[in-house]
Amino acid sequence: MTRRRTFPLRSRQGGFSLIEVLVAVVILGFGLLGFALLQTMNVRFVQSANYRTQATNLSYELLDQIRINRIAAALYVGNYTATTETADCQSPTGESLDKDAVMKDWRCRLGKALGENATASVTRNGDVVTVNVNWGDERWNASAGDTTFTASTRL
Repeated sequence: MTRRRTFPLRSRQGGFSLIEVLVAVVILGFGLLGFALLQTMNVRFVQSANYRTQATNLSYELLDQIRINRIAAALYVGNYTATTETADCQSPTGESLDKDAVMKDWRCRLGKALGENATASVTRNGDVVTVNVNWGDERWNASAGDTTFTASTRL
C-alpha cells in the first residue's frame, strides 16, 4: 500500500489584489462621470421645458384676454418687451382694468418667467390673431438665436 502525499494549497486567494481594486475604482469613476453628465443634461432639458411651458401659458393667456375684449382686439396689435420693474408689476384691479394696465402686468410676468430680454408680438390678419413670444435659451448654444413660440386664434 502506497501512501499518497498531500500538500497543503498555499496559493489560495485570501482577498482582492490591488490591480482588481484599481480597475473597479476606474470603472466606478467612469460610471459616476456618466451619471453626472446625465444629471447636467437633465437640468438643461427641464429648464428649457419650463421656459416653453411658461411661453405657452403666457401666449394663451394673452389670446384669452384678446378674445374677451374682441371689440378692442386691434388695440393689442404691436410689439412688447418684457419688464421686471417693481413699479410695473402691479396687478390691475377695479377701474384700472384697461388694455394698458393689463398689458403692463402681462409684460411683467413675461419678464419674470422668461427673462428681461424676452419679447412678444401680436399680429392680426382679418379675424386671426397671432401671438409670438421670443426668449433666449442660450444654455444650448451661445450663438443660437432666440427661441420662439407661436399661438394663433380665430376671433
